[in-house]
Amino acid sequence: MDKHFLFTSESVSEGHPDKVADQISDAVLDEFLRHDCDARVACETYVSTGLALIGGEATSSAYVDIERIARQTINRIGYTKSDYQFDGNSCSVLLTLHEQSCDIARGVKRGSEDEQGAGDQGIMFGYACTEGDEYMPLPVILAHKTLQTLAEIRREKDSPMPYLRPDAKSQYTIEYDAETRRPVRIHTIVLSTQHDEFDSDEAMAARILSDVKNVLLPRLKAGLRKQTAALFQDDFILHVNPTGKFVIGGPAGDTGLTGRKIIVDTYGGRSAHGGGAFSGKDPSKVDRSGAYAARYIAKNMVAAGVADEMMVQISYAIGIAEPCSIFVNTFGTGHSPLSDAEIAEAIDKEFDLRPAAIIRRFGLKNPIYLPTAAYGHFGRKPYTKEVSFYDGEREYKKEVEFFTWEKLDSKDICRKICRMD
Repeated sequence: MDKHFLFTSESVSEGHPDKVADQISDAVLDEFLRHDCDARVACETYVSTGLALIGGEATSSAYVDIERIARQTINRIGYTKSDYQFDGNSCSVLLTLHEQSCDIARGVKRGSEDEQGAGDQGIMFGYACTEGDEYMPLPVILAHKTLQTLAEIRREKDSPMPYLRPDAKSQYTIEYDAETRRPVRIHTIVLSTQHDEFDSDEAMAARILSDVKNVLLPRLKAGLRKQTAALFQDDFILHVNPTGKFVIGGPAGDTGLTGRKIIVDTYGGRSAHGGGAFSGKDPSKVDRSGAYAARYIAKNMVAAGVADEMMVQISYAIGIAEPCSIFVNTFGTGHSPLSDAEIAEAIDKEFDLRPAAIIRRFGLKNPIYLPTAAYGHFGRKPYTKEVSFYDGEREYKKEVEFFTWEKLDSKDICRKICRMD
């Protein structure tokens, strides 16, 4: 009998209540950074029926109209109708922010910028594998892409699925060959999407199931590389809105909190997670910047052929610039003459993982965070876009790079330090 195993990952749409909270938090952070690149922000958001509560800390020389940013973000996501019981124009927006604790600030601020201390203690993980062009686990990538495609369909002027509302969840179970650890086929797809009221539950169920089969999945597959699209065979199990109805959703259906989807944000459960959320945090918080650096290293290592799969752990102490430790696990897939421990030592010598160096390398003081707050922080394509900044009363624009930690510009260095040449 063939030896196979199953692995499952999920994603949630930009209209999921937790993701609404993440996007508000990152939109607020971005607005502070437009005005003040040295702003220290840890913005937490809670959303519920008719309410957005924004709290946390913000230390900055700039004034930001947080209420306006929150309403803009909610409307952009698609919560624009009173029928949703949560919309950007009419919901209450409550603010409760204070400055960063002086006890924490004294550890972050140093005489030399390079000696800037970590904003907190903690452990961060980065991961990469060879399952696709994104160097990400396939289940979480497909879960993200399915919901991104659904959102595109929802926003179309003459949408073939005009009943769609913003909230949705997806889940992919993939069957793997146990010996090669390569994907064999799609085993199960679960999709729950919020929708308008129908005349009957039976008509609703039939229409949505048909549209998922004949509109959503074909469009999704058309955008995938051939090897991945071929995994969608005729025998996969499909569950669409398994409860039978999903009209009440978003913050009216469930409360949302910043940082409650950390596995969706990262590797879908395939890698360890240090527990620290990303959204709403400026890059002095190594929960975010350290995790981005760890992903960058793991991705470039795997792309360089050092291993087929790699997890990198970095740990920090609050107020200390240098990492406490670096750990590497290649899960027995390494191609380098170096052991995992020796690879970790080589990383420590080659890559400057002090917070200030990470921030400089990836341009993390720019307002680049809102796009990360839905559909994952990793596996995304880097791009450049013109962004508005403010200098007192003057607005100016400049080109800014997004998802810089996804670049593959250290492959040669990785090959060299791991003695691959």
